[in-house]
Amino acid sequence: MTEFTSAQIRAARALLGWTQPELAAAAKLSVPTVRRMESERGPSASTPANVDAVRRALERAGVVFLEAGQNVLGGVGVRLSK
Repeated sequence: MTEFTSAQIRAARALLGWTQPELAAAAKLSVPTVRRMESERGPSASTPANVDAVRRALERAGVVFLEAGQNVLGGVGVRLSK
């Protein structure tokens, strides 16, 4: 999966029970950076390195990002691997 959405980031945090500060700490980013990525503009509001850091932090915690067509309803999503 090459891209993911702000909704997927928020959903992933919710699955993990993480706050924005907890995600920022896990990704070694600032809270405003995470906040921007979760905004309407989405991950495109940040640098590729920051987007990668968020993705890696969430995946290390057990989140799996689903592409369109990968789940029953056909849209993008997230789930826990554990």
